[in-house]
Amino acid sequence: MDGYARATDIDRFALLHEAAEDLLDELTDRYQVERRESKETFGLDEALVRTVRLIPRVPTAAPLAIHFTGPGLILRIGRWWTESLPACPCDTCGEDPKELSEKLRIHAAALIEGGLWERVRRGMSGSWFETRLIGTGVKLNREGPLSAAGARDARRGGFAAPVQWAPWQLRN
Repeated sequence: MDGYARATDIDRFALLHEAAEDLLDELTDRYQVERRESKETFGLDEALVRTVRLIPRVPTAAPLAIHFTGPGLILRIGRWWTESLPACPCDTCGEDPKELSEKLRIHAAALIEGGLWERVRRGMSGSWFETRLIGTGVKLNREGPLSAAGARDARRGGFAAPVQWAPWQLRN
């Protein structure tokens, strides 16, 4: 694999792709969501990757997207939360696909339960996003810089005040 001189067994992450497929199917069957599949450019080399988005029919509930990249996945939830699974596929890091599959499920469950919080914060050096993901087995905080255009767009979208995303609605 290019860029990962010590990634000798990337096939082990096929289990992670299977777990993501199963999760997407389960969520589509169980919740009121629209499933959209596409090929999108992704990463520095702008390679086309398969992307599956689950968009809740309730606009106050946060969307979920999974990008099927090289050996792993990129999980995106809400507006800013991004998780690379694995963070690094090299042999030295040795991330376990079974543990990553469980992490994927835990993060998705927290989102579905309404455990994602996001907002824009203004500072002296610019604007920042803040996110929190809280659920069974997970309690994480993230923040990062926003461009001026990104901050304006987020504030127009209602993120000037903290946004607590709603739980997903079950199918009838």
